[in-house]
Amino acid sequence: TGICCTAIDLTRYSPEAKIIGPISWQLRYIRSGLPDVVIVDEQCVRADLLAEAQKVHAPLIATSGKNCAGLPDRTGDDPDEIVTDLVSGVTPGVLILDPEKVGEVAVRTAVLVMDKRKKFRIIPTPEELIELAKRCGGCQECMRVCPAGTPLAVSMQQAGRGDPSALASIYDTCIGCGKCEDVCNKEIPIHSAILSAADEQMRSERFSIRAGRGAIQDIEIREVGGPIVLGEIPGVIAFVGCANFTNGVAEVAEMAREFARRRYIVLTSGCSAMAIGMHRNEDGQTPYEEFHGRFDAGGIVNVGSCVSNAHIAGATIKIASIFAKRNLRGNYEEIADYVYNRVGAVGIAWGAMSQKAAAIAAGFWRLGIPVIVGPHGSKYRRMLLGRKDKPEDWFVYDSRTGEKVQVGPVPEHLFIAAETPEEAMTLAAKLCMRPNDTSRGRSMKLTNYIDLYKRMYDRMPDDINLFIRSPADIPMTMKETILPILEEKGYHEQPIPNPTLLKSQIRKPKE
Repeated sequence: TGICCTAIDLTRYSPEAKIIGPISWQLRYIRSGLPDVVIVDEQCVRADLLAEAQKVHAPLIATSGKNCAGLPDRTGDDPDEIVTDLVSGVTPGVLILDPEKVGEVAVRTAVLVMDKRKKFRIIPTPEELIELAKRCGGCQECMRVCPAGTPLAVSMQQAGRGDPSALASIYDTCIGCGKCEDVCNKEIPIHSAILSAADEQMRSERFSIRAGRGAIQDIEIREVGGPIVLGEIPGVIAFVGCANFTNGVAEVAEMAREFARRRYIVLTSGCSAMAIGMHRNEDGQTPYEEFHGRFDAGGIVNVGSCVSNAHIAGATIKIASIFAKRNLRGNYEEIADYVYNRVGAVGIAWGAMSQKAAAIAAGFWRLGIPVIVGPHGSKYRRMLLGRKDKPEDWFVYDSRTGEKVQVGPVPEHLFIAAETPEEAMTLAAKLCMRPNDTSRGRSMKLTNYIDLYKRMYDRMPDDINLFIRSPADIPMTMKETILPILEEKGYHEQPIPNPTLLKSQIRKPKE
């Protein structure tokens, strides 16, 4: 069994591997007592895992020099000695840098400690929960530090009166950070109390996820690259990043569903891929069961763990290579220019929390792919926002003539935080527009943008005039509504260039 990226990678090698959940489930998994041995790598690992593992008497094995957990390096020792020390409790954990030795020691240790531990857990029983909850003084410090803003103190006091339902309702939105326990002056294990209240739900949870598939193949790119560049497929939406969600996994899953229904290509990775598989529709299906897994319109494709985000960026780079014959070696500038102006792709990191997630986002937007982060993403304190009210900012060169052409705010932003899923979806639909869109493609993208905006905000967007270059761009079913708006705003037609931001890409005009 595994947590986070390690779990997804395990499923690529063995169908018997089980995914427990995203990074936010580390604490609940260990406290449940299920793992007999805990193995950690170098990323997305809680700093207190050794202490938590000791509470349930589970030996811990560190496997990376970047995350030694203060443990002795036993790489060169005899496996028999290491196993003996771990089983007897002489040492709570070890550092082993040899993967094969890690496998041997972990398996042998797990077999020997299994009966000894008897799945030892520290989650309170219902009776213990009531007694713990009675200690709550209602200071609300836990509520103050909770990233999700959950009503912990009120729910805890209600549990102390014998009704744990409010505490159980927090289970889905809790991100498992443990900050509430750090500030509790009554030393109540609040996270464990939440797990106890939701024990029945936790035991019955069963989810389905599509195994991480790895890179997008060239033949797949050739089949859909043209429609993506020309705008006939509205865009590619990639759900990436951590599980620091404000309101649980449902928001991510519903956003993925919405875009798949609209025939976008939806890509997933890492904790977001898991989150999408943890929500079911009214028919009991996860999005992976509801939609096909091909890299094509209307598909939901899990590329793998967070490190597989390179495959998403790689797909856009392949489009530049295959369709524009861009050289891949030492040519980042031209590739990014091509992607920015032609490939309608957007990343959504709804639960981004780590510096790794920020680095992944930076890798995308420097390639010309806009990234939307969730409410907590504003804590990165760095956004790359455009000004649609400044038309002088939105010029490109027409590579055929060298003339500067006004193309409007497409895409308007490269890195932006959204407060709600509704805002994120309308932003994503808008940010898929590109200067190179054909009239047919722009019409399709505008249809999705306007439809989402009207559904979410119950009115027409106030900036549609900025995205219509000619009457052919106007969605056929909306002409009667949009034409009066264009007249009111003093609209005039704009040419559709062969866009580039690089002077080096300008071909000399014919004499």
